[in-house]
Amino acid sequence: MASLLLPSQQPSAMCNLKPVSAASQLTLAAGFYSRDESDWIYQCLQQQQSWPDNHYVMSGRRFELPRLQTWHADPGIVYSYSNNLLETRGWSSLLLSIRRRVEMFTGHDFNAVLVNYYRDGMDYVGWHSDDEVEMGPAPVIASLSLGQPRCFQVRPLQGGQEGQGEQEETFLLDAGDLLLMAVGFQSRWQHRVPPQPDVTGGRINLTFRRVLPPAAR
Repeated sequence: MASLLLPSQQPSAMCNLKPVSAASQLTLAAGFYSRDESDWIYQCLQQQQSWPDNHYVMSGRRFELPRLQTWHADPGIVYSYSNNLLETRGWSSLLLSIRRRVEMFTGHDFNAVLVNYYRDGMDYVGWHSDDEVEMGPAPVIASLSLGQPRCFQVRPLQGGQEGQGEQEETFLLDAGDLLLMAVGFQSRWQHRVPPQPDVTGGRINLTFRRVLPPAAR
């Protein structure tokens, strides 16, 4: 099964990025990985990743993150959100092969990935934009979904899109789907994965990013 993940293998010719939302900077390649491939990757990541404790400290208070996550990046690349510096890990051979395939398909270079594990429908991520200074002024993010399908929601930033017909939208991300958030999306839109109490299975999401080295910020 490992041969499925060779960087030289391309998705099916039927797999193309298509707009999925009023957010013109949001496109989807459904079935970027086949069901068999995505199921195998999900099982490998779920069982082989060393998932850290899901607590963090902000302003002297300890909070519980409603999901598990790991951060992987090239040497010298660091990243933080909510003033919390993430522990940087190296690339596993599996993550590196996925990165190469995503780069070849999208035409974008990435040097880091945030791996989120939603253990069931009670795990979630709230409304946010990935607009940290480490990402630079024009971030591009490629998001790969594995495991249980989950709802993904977008909404325009307050005050930016009134009168243009843009409003909150919800759509489903299935196993193997690749979502591309292009330049301009983070400055105009927020997104989230809401809780879904009826969902019992897990989902793993990989968001590939290009983070500026400290000297370039």
